[in-house]
Formats: sequence, structure tokens, C-alpha cells
Amino acid sequence: MHGLHPAIYLSCILGYFLLLIVVSYFTSRKADNDSFFRANRQSPWYLVAFGMIGASLSGVTFISIPGVVGAGGANQAFSYMQIVLGYLLGYAVIALVLLPLYYRMDLTSIYGYLEKRFGFFSYKTGAAYFLLSRTLGSALRLYLVAIVLDTFILGPYGVPFWVTVSGTIVLIWIYTFKAGIRTIVFTDTLQTTFMLVAVVWTIFAIRGELGSEVSLWQQVKEAGYGQIFFFEGGWSDPNNFFKQFFSGALITIVMTGLDQDMMQKNLTCKSLGDAQKNMFTFSGVLVVVNFLFLSLGALLYIYAGQNGITIPDRTDTLYPTLALQYLPTALGILFLLGLVAAAYSSADSALTALTTSFCIDFLNFRDIRDEGEKKRKRMRVHIGFSILMILVIIAFHALNSEAVINGLFTLAGYTYGPILGLFLFGLTNRRNIRDRWALVVGLAAPLVTYLLDNYSEVLFHGFTFGFLNLALNGLLTYLGLWLISTPEEGVGIPATNVS
Repeated sequence: MHGLHPAIYLSCILGYFLLLIVVSYFTSRKADNDSFFRANRQSPWYLVAFGMIGASLSGVTFISIPGVVGAGGANQAFSYMQIVLGYLLGYAVIALVLLPLYYRMDLTSIYGYLEKRFGFFSYKTGAAYFLLSRTLGSALRLYLVAIVLDTFILGPYGVPFWVTVSGTIVLIWIYTFKAGIRTIVFTDTLQTTFMLVAVVWTIFAIRGELGSEVSLWQQVKEAGYGQIFFFEGGWSDPNNFFKQFFSGALITIVMTGLDQDMMQKNLTCKSLGDAQKNMFTFSGVLVVVNFLFLSLGALLYIYAGQNGITIPDRTDTLYPTLALQYLPTALGILFLLGLVAAAYSSADSALTALTTSFCIDFLNFRDIRDEGEKKRKRMRVHIGFSILMILVIIAFHALNSEAVINGLFTLAGYTYGPILGLFLFGLTNRRNIRDRWALVVGLAAPLVTYLLDNYSEVLFHGFTFGFLNLALNGLLTYLGLWLISTPEEGVGIPATNVS
């Protein structure tokens, strides 16, 4: 067991942030409000595609996915790939259905579609659920990083947890406050590079430590971690292929296609064709990257078993524990840089997207002509969400006790479900709704979903929804909207007819 002095790790992290600030300096020159919100629609699609890998994976994937490999038993380790394969279907829907809609309507905030289709209350309901979802989701991701920094880096110096959290948010604010998404397109590319290098290098290093001469996949299979597909267990099995595949597709459609954070990057591309090339390229690479993360997780468990290392009770900490205390020193440094890169590539764009959505959807920036006034309001909102993020992370520190990856997807089922139902209803028919009742439907659907999810085994003879609570929530929202709808054509029109 070994490890460097925390000061050395801290110096490396500060050096990394200095690099991000340098990138920010060059990308924020002559930046205006349109640069902050849409990067002036000048982003190269290949940079967006590469950078989105880091933003999609985040710190949750970086340490939770390797940890979850052994959490349910070795024979279930790679069942997560069933969800990942579902991503491909979800990204195809985004590229072929949602992106054409957003580009034809020339949207800055994607929730503007709900205003044109239904009206004021539907619009505000969708945007409000995004603000809630992304604030909680991003805080959950940064929480993981804060735990590692607190445990291994700043904690030994007696730095309080809240100071660690505040420092991480302040650093994000420094390099995003001026040019927003235009800077993030470039910093995400840098951060994805650090993250992937860390994972690949760690895989090769552990294989070297284990002295294996067989292929990576053969080594994983020999250790009993090789099963990917689960068809035998039926619908009551949480690892059932169809449940996980379609859950993955829905999670992708909602958490990417109906999420201002992820779509804001796509909307910075020069054209719809570029945005679609970005989406298809990104989705293919993401499958490979997730497989690498699961393979890394299997190797970590194999390495711990061969060296008599006790698996931590919180499996999220397995990777950081081995990287910082047992594996070669260079890997510890690279792990920290990869972790920080993964977390910040998600958190920086989230902070920008939250600012964008609030400014466009709630402060009506479209009606403000004075660019100086827009900038001042945007800055205040940016600071406000930074403070809110700090408070939510501290709350997670006090309350969280389950595997973070499962917590994130469970949370998404309740907060993204109404957004899914609103968009799906608008895209699949021409019925109008009584707009004032949209908020009631948006509040009732998650509540009913929670009750059905908690009592599903009794009500449905052993069936459990798992990640399908997202589909249930969206379906209940859809049915609720149908009940408050009328046959007349709505104030807007479906995607296929938007000009």
C-alpha cells in the first residue's frame, strides 16, 4: 500500500484547472450573450461529439460504473451493457426526430417547443422540471468528486467538506462565466481526453500487475464476469434484457434529447446535418467507452481479490481506493485528473444550461433588447445557481447512502417523466390541451408513479419497474394530458410540420 503526499495530488489538480482557465481565456474573447447560449452556432461537430462523451459519462460513470460491476454479484456484472445498447435506439430517435424539430424552430431553449405547442403553463412545467432534474443530477455527480477530494486530498489538511465543495464550484464559475457554452465545447474535448487516457492506462497497468497473457475479454470471462444478456428471468428480473434495453433508450431520449444541458451543445453546431453526424458518431463511441469502464471494474475486483484487498462497503470508492493507495503512483495522479475531468465536463455545461434555461424560459430574455442588461441578469443567475449547487451537494453528503448510479437513474424517472410525457403528447397528435391543468398533471404523474413503483410487487405479481419507472411516469403524464385535451388542433403543431 502506498500513495503520494496529498499536496502533490492537489498541485496536479490546480495545474489542470490552470489549463482550463487558459483555454477559457482564448475561447472567451469577443464573447457575447449568443456566445454564452449557443456558441454563435459555429462549433465543429466532431469537437462536440468528442466532448459529449465526457459530459455524458461524468464522475458518476467514472467511479460508480466500475464499482457497480461487483455490487450485484459477478454473474450480473455486465448486465449494464444492456442499458448501454438501448442508448443506440435512443440516440437514433434524437438525431432523426428531435434535432430536426429544434433546428427548424431555431430554439435556444428546447422547452420553447412546449410554449408553441401547448401554451404558458405547459412550457413552464417542462422548464421547471428540467431545472429541478439537472440541479439534483449535477449535484449528485459533483458529490462523488467532492467525496474523493475530501477523503484523499483536502481532508488530511482539515479542510471542511463545504469548503471543498465551494472551491470546486467556484473554479467552474471562473472558466465558464464569460463565454459559457462556447468555452465548454473546447474544455469538454480536453476533459474527455484526460478521462479516456486515465481509463485505458489503468486497464493496461492492472493487466500488467496481474501478469495476464490472455485478451482482456477472455480475462474478464475467466473471472466469471462475462455475461451480458439476460433473457431467462422474466419481467420480474431487474436484469431482464428487454426491461434494461428499453429503459436505456428512454433514459437517453429524456436525459439527452429532452435535456437542455445535452441539447445545448448540439444546438451550437453549424447545421442540422452536422448535429446529426455528431449524434451518431458520439453514440457509437459511447458504447465502446462504457464497455471499457465495465472491463476496468472487473479488473479492479480481480486485482483486489488476488491481493487480499478488502472491497469497500461503498463500492463507489473501490476505484479511488485502489488507484490512490495500491496501484502505481502515476496512476493515482492520472485517476484524479480523469475523475476531475469527467465530473467537470458534466458540471460546467450543466451550470451553463441551468443559467440558459432560467434566463430564456423564466426571465424572458427574448423580450429584452438591451444586451448589457441581459449580461448583468445572466451573471446574477449564473452566480445564483452556483450557490444552489453548493447547498444541494452538502445536503447529499448528509443524506446519501445508496449506490450513486442507481440513485441517479431512479431520480430521473420521477423528474424527467413529465417532460417525456409533454413532448411525446405534442409530437404524436394534434389535440389541444387545457393548458392551465398541465401543472396538475405534471405533479400528479410522479406521485402516482411513486406509489405504483413501491407497491408493484404486490399489485403486479412480483413485477418491479426498476428503471422503467421513467416510462410509467411518462405514460401517466401522457394519459393525464389526454384527459385534459380537446379534439381541436393545438396552438402548435407536431414535429413533422414545424417550419
